[in-house]
Amino acid sequence: MERTRTETRHINGQEIFLRHWGDDGLPPLLMLHGFPEFGGAWSDLAPHLCEHFHCIAPDQRGYGQSSAPEGIEPYAMAHLMADMAELIGDRPVTVLAHDWGASVGYALAMFRSELVARLIVLNGVHPVPFQRALAAGGPQTAASQYINALRSEGSAVRLAKDDFAGLLNLFSAHMDLSWLTPERCEAYRAEWGRPGRLRAMINWYRASPLQVATPGRPVRDLPNFPVERLRVRCPHLLIWGQDDSALLPEASEGLETFVQDLTRVEIAGADHWLHHQKPKAVADAVLKWCAQRPL
Repeated sequence: MERTRTETRHINGQEIFLRHWGDDGLPPLLMLHGFPEFGGAWSDLAPHLCEHFHCIAPDQRGYGQSSAPEGIEPYAMAHLMADMAELIGDRPVTVLAHDWGASVGYALAMFRSELVARLIVLNGVHPVPFQRALAAGGPQTAASQYINALRSEGSAVRLAKDDFAGLLNLFSAHMDLSWLTPERCEAYRAEWGRPGRLRAMINWYRASPLQVATPGRPVRDLPNFPVERLRVRCPHLLIWGQDDSALLPEASEGLETFVQDLTRVEIAGADHWLHHQKPKAVADAVLKWCAQRPL
């Protein structure tokens, strides 16, 4: 198995901890984790990709061994995107992102398009279809009520109680966590337990402008979303675990409006945590698609 190399870089005023798999001379693949994971979450998938890519997996700001500035404003998307833009530098890369990492990936593809050659998203959402689904008052609204719970005061204390029992329950609700071995669970607890990290992770939600309706009571005064400004112009692959109960198919309805070159692939027998459950199937889909869209 490919050995993981680690380093810490000073990026955009933050200390960002990085994991690497694969030879530095291979095409770079920036791997962006979501909530409540960290860069080490790619340890199942990266070994299947590192013969073809130099896999680079940061702990994003607020997570793991990277800086966790206090307050909510430091977790606005402009800052999160700027971290990764500075990490990328001036050579466009392929971005592979999951969950909240997908929000950063989409932001880079929309607003720093010169840095993203290809965008691959695993069970993540473009902000406009997701906002529309959150506002509709239907199934996705109901499935996303945890966002309001996370945004509430004291949520970090509640989730950390009894050795992070609340966070583990949230993590595993209606999902298959057979991949989360006792040893891996301890690794997650160690990252969550770093000073200020859980509050920082939750502040990603608090800093987001997304509006979450009450089930059955739609939000009807959404702003206009300028399609041209929010368009993904690079080739885009969306890989979806079919059994996801946190992000439903309606969360990506209408994505074609915002993407010029979109490919959708579904993975059977996987849910939100498909990169742990079916890493070989995910890697096969990534490699096949990238071969069809060479740099």
